[in-house]
Amino acid sequence: MDSDFVVGGYRVAPRVARPDWADAGLPPGELVSMSNCVVDLVPAGPEDWQFWFADPESAEQARARSGVPGAQVLVVGFSARDIPALVEDMAEAGWDELAGGVPERLARHQPVTDGRVGQVLGFELVGFDFGGWHTWICLGGLVSDVERATGVRPGRWGLIQDGDEARRAAAWLTESGNASPDVYFWSAALLASVAHTGAGGAAARKSTPDSTGPGD
Repeated sequence: MDSDFVVGGYRVAPRVARPDWADAGLPPGELVSMSNCVVDLVPAGPEDWQFWFADPESAEQARARSGVPGAQVLVVGFSARDIPALVEDMAEAGWDELAGGVPERLARHQPVTDGRVGQVLGFELVGFDFGGWHTWICLGGLVSDVERATGVRPGRWGLIQDGDEARRAAAWLTESGNASPDVYFWSAALLASVAHTGAGGAAARKSTPDSTGPGD
């Protein structure tokens, strides 16, 4: 696992079928995403605009209460080198409350490996925009643009499977300005399932993407 990724928080998201409007560069099959541009996230409270959970336990409780088929708790990690730019974006937007405590959690630099990581699913290119998080999937043509410019393409679940490739693609998107004015700074978010605690209290951990599907 990429060692410099730190916990940004937890989200509860179902897997979704590839939508008709999706970029032609996306593979067929189900998508996993941390963005409510693509999936209907489970809210973290009574307000329907807050989707970040501070810990896996509260996220799991919300997942169980929601009854949403296929919903899973995702650990979302960001590269430590991206933290200054991400925090600046959130502060400049003036949406501190809608940031869901992400700046504070990033400031703690808690390694993703300490966040009850189960299976690393892959990396999603995301950017903050006035309270929400865009994904390269939701802004037309970006998946194909990235592949033409960098050779990087999404794999299973619509996620990039290599961390270095994901960061290279995010850097190109930022430099190209193809997504402005929606997003100016792009980051490769690490998405992983949460490990369930088994008998004896030991959590099973898988540190690299593999051939099994994401857990419910």
